[in-house]
Amino acid sequence: MLVDQIEGVQHVALIVDDLEAAFDFYENTLGFRRAARPDFGFAGAWYTVGGQQIHIFPGDVASGRHHIALQVTDLEASITALEAADVEVTRSQHYPGAGRQAFFKDPSGNRIELNQPDR
Repeated sequence: MLVDQIEGVQHVALIVDDLEAAFDFYENTLGFRRAARPDFGFAGAWYTVGGQQIHIFPGDVASGRHHIALQVTDLEASITALEAADVEVTRSQHYPGAGRQAFFKDPSGNRIELNQPDR
């Protein structure tokens, strides 16, 4: 089962409508410090908070890019378990520093990422 592969919540990705205002809020109001972030070809920031991360990037909620990421020990075994349950899974290209990733949706259309960190 997939639950056997999950180590915890790796990050939550939030969409913001004003990136500079978000940077100001997370960094100056909350005191978060930016974490290293690979170049995905779009703006954004990662913040590490209590062992997990919050990812922010510009857009609108209708884009469907907001998501929760679950850290897994074995991405391929996790994908196999989901596909065996008839869940459609989309693999992402590997971005060094971001880990190996795959995405699927729950029955309501909420996007969920599986993330196997680079170790």
